[in-house]
Amino acid sequence: MAALLTAAEYAARAGRLVFPTQAFINGEFVPAVSGETFATTNPATGEVLTEISACDARDVDIAVASARAAFEDRRWSGRSPAQRKATLLLFADLLAQHAEDLALMESLDSGKPIRECLLTDVPEAIHTIRWHAELIDKIYDSTAPAAATSLAMVVREPIGVVGLVLPWNFPLLMLAWKIGPALAAGCPVIVKPAKETTLTTLWVAALAHEAGVPAGVFNVLPGGGKEVGEPLGMHMDVSMVSFTGSTDTGRRFLRYAADSNLKRIVLECGGKNPAVVMPDVDDLDVVAQHIVNGAFWNMGENCSASSRLIVHAGIKDALLARIGEHMREWRMGNPLDPQYRLGALVSKAHFDKVCSYLDQAATEQLRVAFGGDIEGEGFVQPTVVDGVGRDSRLFQEEIFGPILSVTTFTGIDEAIALANDSVYGLAAAVYTSRLNTAIRLAREIRAGVVTVNCFGEGDITTPFGGYKESGFGGRDKSVWAHDQYTEIKTIWIDVPDHPGVR
Repeated sequence: MAALLTAAEYAARAGRLVFPTQAFINGEFVPAVSGETFATTNPATGEVLTEISACDARDVDIAVASARAAFEDRRWSGRSPAQRKATLLLFADLLAQHAEDLALMESLDSGKPIRECLLTDVPEAIHTIRWHAELIDKIYDSTAPAAATSLAMVVREPIGVVGLVLPWNFPLLMLAWKIGPALAAGCPVIVKPAKETTLTTLWVAALAHEAGVPAGVFNVLPGGGKEVGEPLGMHMDVSMVSFTGSTDTGRRFLRYAADSNLKRIVLECGGKNPAVVMPDVDDLDVVAQHIVNGAFWNMGENCSASSRLIVHAGIKDALLARIGEHMREWRMGNPLDPQYRLGALVSKAHFDKVCSYLDQAATEQLRVAFGGDIEGEGFVQPTVVDGVGRDSRLFQEEIFGPILSVTTFTGIDEAIALANDSVYGLAAAVYTSRLNTAIRLAREIRAGVVTVNCFGEGDITTPFGGYKESGFGGRDKSVWAHDQYTEIKTIWIDVPDHPGVR
């Protein structure tokens, strides 16, 4: 990636962008059947960026018919693994050629800092596509240990038409997490991006088509959940939906599946993730860096954010002092200025939701150790709230914003109980210098990802998903992600054992 530019240079380049404005169905941009549009705005300024086609159930029917035709005639799945791999690698190359413009578009549409889009989101999305492409011709089917008179094969086949429903917090990266394994498996996809962040998904679909992904295999339907998400979930010709978003919406997709064709549903929902800090840590300063990064990266709009600091009472004050020092590095401002690590929250509605938790802290008379202010419409300071009890809304509810709650413990059993006192179980971080303590915490905390002495989610080789109300049905990332987009078929062949057979 080239060196970062100035805010003025990025603003000038952003001014030259041409935004995609229509749905992408069967290999081309088309208006919604209704002719209706909706505005997409820059959350940092309130400026309307463009008007985008507002799809509904009629557009869903057209896109599903296109995708189903592509599935039935095997125009994509019928290509050899090497051919699909070559196409997806070319697709990744095209994404790389347009990396800066994709990052700018993402920043304008979501309020994310341009530095994060350039240094993390776009390169990670490209790497994800390449990784899954390379895996296509390295996943083997198998034979079962049948008797000599039989041949038993176990093979994978693409599941069918797949609906991919995206969140707004990492539009490009979550798109890549889903289309990578889905396209690698040979499935046609219909993507419903979040209404708040549609632009990059539309452009990516066009680049996939340019790379050679056939018409009908990669479709994008902008619009709302009621208008697009529900008919996609209810459609009888959709074989699977992979959803990332809120737990409440995830429940709806389970109902849609039950009320339609029992399509496979894979859910990655919310999180209220603990960071447990034991009193034996070697370096509080390093721990503080990880805590701040885990709590405030992407403005806290991250399902795996370390939103609950569970710290031993004996070291809490010392750790908070170091957290305050590192928070000075996390400046908030114009997302197109690469000096800022915090941008705007994605929408006015979400800004109001996050601010309601600042009001809740005041109602509960909790101590705001750092931050606590808002700046204009859309910007919330990174905030640390101390003395949060386990019954508080700040301890139990997913805020999805830059607010870190602090709760103390005095023993490891209490720490584990506090960490597990949540309906969620997506991620957790533990900090300790003792191996036995690290292993016990990692084993006993009920979460799909547990990091030790760091914050993160692993890398593309490790599966991502959660326990409890954080989701189920499959995992994003890694080789395990390919399983959910395929059906497993047994082929049993009788091989008679008699003299007439040679």
